[in-house]
Amino acid sequence: MKGMGNMMKQAQKLQAKMAKLQEELGGKTVEATSGGGMVKVVANGKQQIVSINIEKEVVDPDDVDMLQDLITAAINDALAKSQEMVSSEMGKLTGGLNIPGLM
Repeated sequence: MKGMGNMMKQAQKLQAKMAKLQEELGGKTVEATSGGGMVKVVANGKQQIVSINIEKEVVDPDDVDMLQDLITAAINDALAKSQEMVSSEMGKLTGGLNIPGLM
């Protein structure tokens, strides 16, 4: 039973470290662009879009579809980069173990 107590303590320590890491990741950001930098999207480590910047030159009332595609592409890239950042940081914390439900 002593081993079980140690395992519980380690799990609690890992949980506390993970909570701290998740808080830190909320302050870290990644940036993605599309259209040669005409659309920029910033996302944080909580998978939230922080900002979107659209250059005036790409806003064409006659081609709204293109603008929507550029925004969608930049958002998807930003979220993918954010997930990659989170996975990398979690991997450092867990020593590369793939623990279901943590990422």
